[in-house]
Amino acid sequence: MITRELEKPSEAPSASQGWRAELARAVREPAELLHRLALPGELLPAARAAAASFPLLVPPSYLARIRPGDPQDPLLLQVLPLGQELEPGAGYGPDPLDEAAAKGGRGLLHKYHGRVLLITTGACAVHCRYCFRRHFPYQQEQLGGRQGREALEYIAADSSVEEVILSGGDPLALPDEVLASLVGEIVAIPHVKRLRLHTRLPVVLPARVDRQLLAWLGAVPLPTVVVIHANHPQEIDGVVAAALGRLRASGALLLNQAVLLAGVNDRAATLAELSKRLFAAGVLPYYLNLLDRVAGAAHFEVALDTARALMAELAATLPGYLVPKLVREVPGSPAKVPQSFALAGSGPLEEGSRSG
Repeated sequence: MITRELEKPSEAPSASQGWRAELARAVREPAELLHRLALPGELLPAARAAAASFPLLVPPSYLARIRPGDPQDPLLLQVLPLGQELEPGAGYGPDPLDEAAAKGGRGLLHKYHGRVLLITTGACAVHCRYCFRRHFPYQQEQLGGRQGREALEYIAADSSVEEVILSGGDPLALPDEVLASLVGEIVAIPHVKRLRLHTRLPVVLPARVDRQLLAWLGAVPLPTVVVIHANHPQEIDGVVAAALGRLRASGALLLNQAVLLAGVNDRAATLAELSKRLFAAGVLPYYLNLLDRVAGAAHFEVALDTARALMAELAATLPGYLVPKLVREVPGSPAKVPQSFALAGSGPLEEGSRSG
């Protein structure tokens, strides 16, 4: 069923293939990244060492939003391999969410009641250095052939499953014909009532939101939610906003989940501007995730007290619908766990309990 890996195309696609042509031009070598962004050469040894265990991958459209000559650019910090990734961190490991315990078969995770998640592919258009699945065994776990059929049979046999989530990697790294076929089989299961896609491609590779994608997505007969992933307002330029507008016009509900990252978005003003740009593009802020403690990402962690203070500032300055829920994913929990915070002059608030 789902077997194609698009991360490293075997041959360069033609210009008429749009997003695939851009993905084929993605930067994969640290030396090229540093050269194109006019960054100091002393960063190269550490970048090469870190990229040896988790490869570099940055598409041209995302690269164009990074400020040249600035080693602290918030978009650069999300994709540049650093020496800190090789340092051990207490409490950090390869499977921070214990997803191995949630397996319902190859390519299927059943963490929460009423919904299952399909690992459709290991491919993505960007390698975010904080990715909680950076050590995920995709070759053994992504859907493919007989295992894809077994995943669909698992869903069909469990009438409590009302929502199917397409994840990865990134499901939009797959060809439209593959996705349309998979979704067609999912919607044919009578008790499935909702479809959800988790994707970063509309943000990092907005050309992916093309006519072919919109055609099959707009034809899905189920209520559909597209959860994008943007962490910083600099990621939402005019081209990305236009792509998000096209997605919204297809009939999908658009939500954003961000990750709170040290040096990237750990300021209230940054998070507020992100919410405003998302909303202007038709996207509702959904989750602000505390960092999943995956090995190699410890340098991104923001202390819980700091996160709570940021949320209090956001809640005091933004309308409630622009304030994402601060959450942590705890292995074995029946849902993501909201993190309480207190406004000045008030008691603790649970995320989602505010008014206004």
